[in-house]
Order: sequence, then structure tokens, then C-alpha cells
Amino acid sequence: MTRWTPTDEQRRDWLRLARSENVGPVTFEQLIQHHGDATTALAALPDLARRGGRIKPLAIPTIAEAERELAAGATIGAKLLLNREAAFPRLLAHVDPPPPLIWVRGNASLLSRPIIAVVGARIASAAGQRFARGLAADLGRAGYVVVSGMARGIDAAAHDGALASGTVAVLGGGVDDIYPAENAGLYARLAAEGCVVSESPIGHRAQAKDFPRRNRLISGLSLGVVVVEAEMRSGSLITARLAAEQGREVFAVPGSPIDPRAAGCNDLIRQGATLCANAEDVLRVIDSLPRLEEPHGEPYRAQPAVPPPDLVERIAKLLTDAPVSRDDLCRAAGAPAPMVAAALVELSLAGRAQLLAGGLVSAA
Repeated sequence: MTRWTPTDEQRRDWLRLARSENVGPVTFEQLIQHHGDATTALAALPDLARRGGRIKPLAIPTIAEAERELAAGATIGAKLLLNREAAFPRLLAHVDPPPPLIWVRGNASLLSRPIIAVVGARIASAAGQRFARGLAADLGRAGYVVVSGMARGIDAAAHDGALASGTVAVLGGGVDDIYPAENAGLYARLAAEGCVVSESPIGHRAQAKDFPRRNRLISGLSLGVVVVEAEMRSGSLITARLAAEQGREVFAVPGSPIDPRAAGCNDLIRQGATLCANAEDVLRVIDSLPRLEEPHGEPYRAQPAVPPPDLVERIAKLLTDAPVSRDDLCRAAGAPAPMVAAALVELSLAGRAQLLAGGLVSAA
């Protein structure tokens, strides 16, 4: 498959489509597959949303707004990578669905090397931070880049341990968002010596809703995820769950049963995660994995189906808050898969359906 090198206009319109209202990663992929390119998909958005039952116009970034974001990225030396480009991380491109784009600041070549994630508690013990720092350094010496989320505690310790060999920070805010503020010194070193990645717009300040998406990027970039310390409701367990769903290896560092910070890790081990006592435990598994070669190619066009209005409404009535597979929807609606897929895109753009990873759908 031929690698795709977008023009400036294609890059701008790809950004506009990705930033459009109700266009999540699944809907984005469907639009590109059905319309062939972002420019054509953008032109179709208003009509598709109306057919899905939307009355209020969709919020679609203007050309000027997209160019302002691109200019802001250029000002800080950041690069915008589209998920069909050769430079886009191949493991992340393999995620279902991949993020439409990422911003990268710093040494982007680190993203082409094998990556392992080290994550854990923000309120971490001194022993946990020491372990994370040493583990990251050992993984770096073995040739692996370490990715984490630049949070206080375990994340910061992992970055610190791997700075000399290569480390990537994935942020919930934009690649220029220093959060928490206490990690300003670490951020400066990451931008200068490592790499900072985000899906969010330049200038965006991280909010709670951004962190699950950040965690999905951390696991998607990685061959495996190591959780060092985590309470039972820790965000690190979300990263571990996403890693398992993406077919990545999951490792957990065991701890005392009376320490709440070990409860999440101990539970992961009970569920089948590999016990990690040192870097050798990780390398033994990761080094045996086949290397994934995911092709990048030009967007392609599949003739979009145009579902009748009665089918769109019939599918809307079949949706609930509980996710259901597209296959089940096809059977329940008595309609072929292409028609159901097209109807779901319209409902998604109208804000009436949520297209989820793994071929699942729910009411919005």
C-alpha cells in the first residue's frame, strides 16, 4: 500500500473534520472510508446530520480556525501527524479505531522505536517511585522507549528514569499544557530531550474528560503496560484495561495486601496480568512478541450507502444506553450492514448515537 503524504490543504481539512462536533474516532474513520478524503466528508457533514434528525447546525471549524491551530503548533515547533501518514506511530495506527491525528513536540523519532508504558499512582510511595525510576532506566538500557502520562508520582519517576534513553509523555491537554504545574521542569526536559504527544488542540487545558483518551493513547503506543502502584479505582487500571482490549501485554508490580496502593496491581495479577518484579520479567515477554507491521496508505473511497429515513428512525429506536454490536443491530433492523453503518453515521452526527470501539453502538 502506498504511503500517503498529504498536501497542506488536506492536512488542514483533516484537522477540521477531526475537530468537528460529534465526529469521534469511529465516525471519523467511517467518513473517510465512505467519502475518500476529509474535504469531501466535510462538505457532506451538514446533510448527513440533518438526515440523522439534527435541527441545529453542526459546529465545524472554519478554515481560519484550523489554520490558527496549525500556526500555533508551528510556533512551538510541534508537528501534526495524521493517522494515514508514514510517520504516524504504527502501533497506534493499529488501534481500533486509531485517533485521527496527534500533535507531537520534541523528538518525534522516538515514536518509531519499540515503546513500553510505565504508569501508576499519583500519590505514590517512595519505594514505588524508586522502583518505577529504576525499571524505566533498565527498559531504556534494553533499547525500549518508556511512555507515561507526566502525572506526579509514578509517571514522573518513570520519565525521570528514562530521559537518558528516550521517553514520551502523553498529555490530556495540548502539547503545550504543563499539568501539573509542579512538573514544569520535567516538561521542559521532555520537550527538549524526549517527546510530548497529545490529541488535544494546541492551547487546550486538560479537563477530567480528557484523561481516558490520554490513557488510550498511552496503551495504544505501547507493546505492553506496566502498572507499578494503583488503588482499585485508579486511572492506571483504565490504561491496563485499554491495553488488554488493544491486545497489548499487561504487567503489574505486586505489593502488600494491606497497602491500598497495591490493591489494583494485585487484582490485575489475579485477573491474569504478568507479575513484574524487575525489567527481566517485562523483557522476557515483550522480546518474544512478533513485531507488528501495520501498513499506512492513502484514504480510499467506498461508495456510501444512503439509508431511507424510516431505517434511520428504526435503528434510533433500537438503541439504548447499553452498548450493542452492529451485527445485532443489523439482525434487529432486518437491514444489510452497509445501510446500518451509514444510518449510524447519520445518527452519530445528529448526536443521537455513540459509535464505540470494537464495533459497539449505544444511544448518545
